[in-house]
Formats: sequence, structure tokens, C-alpha cells
Amino acid sequence: MAWNSASLESTLAIIVAVLFAVAGVVNLARPGPVKRDFARWGYPTWFQLLCGALELLSAALLLGQQTRVLGLTLAGAIMSGALFTLVRNREPFRHLAPALVFSALIVVTLVARS
Repeated sequence: MAWNSASLESTLAIIVAVLFAVAGVVNLARPGPVKRDFARWGYPTWFQLLCGALELLSAALLLGQQTRVLGLTLAGAIMSGALFTLVRNREPFRHLAPALVFSALIVVTLVARS
């Protein structure tokens, strides 16, 4: 299969969608360590559920060619908030690294779309 920008973009979008779907399910499931993180950061219980729902919405939007830009925009907004939270709370790099990878994948997907 020859790689062109459209197939690269689609592949990257699927990867980002899977990552956001997994993150959304984790936030909605509210496992102990993640629940404690949200509480430690000062967020109310409902905020973790909102984050999970928005992550799942972003994943769904990323899968459609017509809705991909909206999905990338929502994913970017989610990651901006996550990075802000992690930096504001002086989280160690091991917590910051996944957010940076997610953010980089969003940017690369947008670039591949152009």
C-alpha cells in the first residue's frame, strides 16, 4: 500500500481516536488512582465524568472524515486543559509525558490533513 497524506491522516486519526476512547472509558469507570488525581487537583466528581464523555465524543468525531476537524479541535481543547492541570499541579514528567504524546499526535494529524 502506498502511503499518501490522506491514508496517513486517517491512520493517525484512528490512533488518536483509540487513545481518546480508552481515556474516556477510564475516566467514566473512575478507577481509584484516577479518581484520587481529579480530587487532588481540586475538581468535583462530575468533572471526571464530563472529561470522559468529551473524550469519547472526540474519539467518535475523529472517526468520520466530515467531523474529523471538530474531533481534533475538541481533542486539542481537552489536551490543553489536561496540560494546564498537570503543569499547574507540578506533576512529575511521567504524568506529563502521555499528555505531551497525545498532544503531539493531534498536531501531527492536523499537519497530515493539510
